[in-house]
Amino acid sequence: MTPALLADDTAMGAVTLNVADLDGMTAYYRDAVGLTLLAADGPRVVLGRGRRPVVVLEYSPDLRHAAPREAGLYHTAILFDTEAALAAAVYSVAQKHPRSFTGSSDHAVSKAFYFDDPEGNGVELYWDRDRSAWSWTHGSVEMTTLYLDPNAFLQEHLTEEGLAGAGLGDARVGHIHLSVGDVASARAFYVTRLGFAETLDFGGQALFVSAGGYHHHMAMNVWNSAGAGRRQRTLGLGRVDIVLPGADDLGELQERMTHYGLQTRDTGESLEFDDPWANAIRATIAG
Repeated sequence: MTPALLADDTAMGAVTLNVADLDGMTAYYRDAVGLTLLAADGPRVVLGRGRRPVVVLEYSPDLRHAAPREAGLYHTAILFDTEAALAAAVYSVAQKHPRSFTGSSDHAVSKAFYFDDPEGNGVELYWDRDRSAWSWTHGSVEMTTLYLDPNAFLQEHLTEEGLAGAGLGDARVGHIHLSVGDVASARAFYVTRLGFAETLDFGGQALFVSAGGYHHHMAMNVWNSAGAGRRQRTLGLGRVDIVLPGADDLGELQERMTHYGLQTRDTGESLEFDDPWANAIRATIAG
């Protein structure tokens, strides 16, 4: 793995979704996933855990749904700090939205459960194994897709405290997975320009990147979107947030983007730019 240009403490921030049914989507992420309503200001709702935003919903009734082969969001991956907390969230979503479950896998570095939210946005709920259990070969992290029995997982890890919603610990955006038009352009943007390190090339069909030796903070695949061009604004993905440790890190990113001739929007506290498919990215400073 080549060193990342981004600081080791780089993390993912909230994902912003453009939604047609603000009340329904708020209920899903609050009542099913188990996030807390942090703010509600007219057409904008922020949900998270503690004081950390995880999902921002922006009411956008005039937008259309994205076509199946367009670039955009593949899934938002919400990371729980314990298997008990993950089990509580999985059980809650399965009970309240039983038809939304799309699969589960043991990825060696993590255990993951997949759903679609009410507007068709992919959602991954997952827990990481300790980094000491991860394996790396020639600079690439070893991730697998092994069957994970959801019922057995719940039997082992679901607790009365979890069912009661107590003591569920932390939850945050662990990674964002995008649908893109081609992997080579994704590598040029997210590794060379943005500054993540490549952690895995999955058969030329998907690219995984991170900072600080994480298995992946972002991934891009062409499974449903090979050849896709720039997006128009649609329901679904509104913006991906990346959180940098300090002002110097933001300044270095700005210099790198300028060097490569990429257009940015500098607000003084954040740096906004688009990837080659017009997926909006915002880099902010940890506060």
